[in-house]
Amino acid sequence: MSIARRLVVEADGGSRGNPGPAGYGAVVIDAATGETLAEAAEYIGVATNNVAEYRGLIAGLTAAKALFPDAGDALRVHVRMDSKLVVEQMSGRWKIKHPDMKPLAARAAAILPPSSVTYEWIPRAQNKHADRLANEAMDAGRDGRQWEASASTAELDAPARTPLPDRGPPGDAVAGAAKARAALAAARGGTADAGTLFEVDAGASEEPEPTDVTAVASEGPRHTDVTAVASGGPGPTAVAGVGAGPASASEAASPQVGWAAAPDLGAPATFILLRHGETLLTPEKRFSGSGGTDPELSAVGRDQAARAALHFAALGTVQDIVCSPLRRCRETAAAVADRLGLDVRIEDGLRESDFGAWEGLTFGEVRERYGDDLTAWLADPETAPTGGGESFTEVADRVAAARDRLTARYAGRTVLVVTHVTPIKTLVRLALEAPAQSMFRMELSAASISTVAYYGDGNASVRLLNDTSHLR
Repeated sequence: MSIARRLVVEADGGSRGNPGPAGYGAVVIDAATGETLAEAAEYIGVATNNVAEYRGLIAGLTAAKALFPDAGDALRVHVRMDSKLVVEQMSGRWKIKHPDMKPLAARAAAILPPSSVTYEWIPRAQNKHADRLANEAMDAGRDGRQWEASASTAELDAPARTPLPDRGPPGDAVAGAAKARAALAAARGGTADAGTLFEVDAGASEEPEPTDVTAVASEGPRHTDVTAVASGGPGPTAVAGVGAGPASASEAASPQVGWAAAPDLGAPATFILLRHGETLLTPEKRFSGSGGTDPELSAVGRDQAARAALHFAALGTVQDIVCSPLRRCRETAAAVADRLGLDVRIEDGLRESDFGAWEGLTFGEVRERYGDDLTAWLADPETAPTGGGESFTEVADRVAAARDRLTARYAGRTVLVVTHVTPIKTLVRLALEAPAQSMFRMELSAASISTVAYYGDGNASVRLLNDTSHLR
């Protein structure tokens, strides 16, 4: 008969903005003694409270399973969270309708057999340990780094824990943690010292129930400090500070697909894509590329650039600035750089498309003068504008080369990329592996913000598109 393994998982997540810079924390506790067995935390970029809370639950359950990988049905995990939404949804009492929540809930439910996990809502004051871990992760993201277990003081703020009623031997927690460390180290092709993967006490011995709930930022902002805007995608979960590169070159070269466990790829290169502010041509919707005049920002555009600068100064996480060589982008980037005290690096590959003979014309004027050419351009990414402009395919090749240079240079960093409509749409399209025609279905306002994160295995995650909230 298997020895019962009884654990408690406390998890939390928060978003400073909802959606905004977000992170989670989770702690695994010995149910019989109240001892902390493992901690997990990660900054996940821009997300809602609910997404962060689900990510915390997933990390906690994953860490619990790793402690006793051979326990099977004998493992019992009691989850305590201050998120009523997550507790009720995972208990099956509330329906899950929001598309962002469904895959997260399914992922959490698949970690352990449903019969092995129970859920309990607790007041926030009783969830201080996980809450502090989440805040530590967000603070780390604000500083452009990963959370590290060795620097955590979250457990110092944890309330005294009352062990759950004893229903059998708790098992050898230290031995279980050692097995988890060894298994994870072997999977990554290395070794792990005690305490590297899990925090273990070295002194230890061997409401009415609704039927239809949609989870859209239902609980309001959870954390009010400003922090990083770097975005995290479906990358690896940071369990107690693991943060090395890919285990092999083949893992780095082959993007992972699906929800399977990923190698630890470290922090992504995060591009915050800022479209330049308005010029006099912008409100008239005239073609304005790199082949015509090089207009300056209008008064409205300069105000937009100033507002963007204030926004990024408040977030405090932009580490580098790169921009197109065209004047409107250089002026926008300079406004932010002056506020942040950073230099601006010019990247020619980020310039706007050359629209040939269409430069300075409205769409209607092009339709009237070059109707057949416009129809062909709209239908085929290989077709260039009249008069020797660039096709979408040519622009995509140029932008992709610039992307590769920048992701190599700024691996693990958060970079403000100030550029134009076509390059931004191209980066988003390539990240989504969408067809060229998708570019005609994206809206990008002047001075809008979009975000894409690039991981070491080749995956990319689009985290934000056409956000103009900083302009209001």
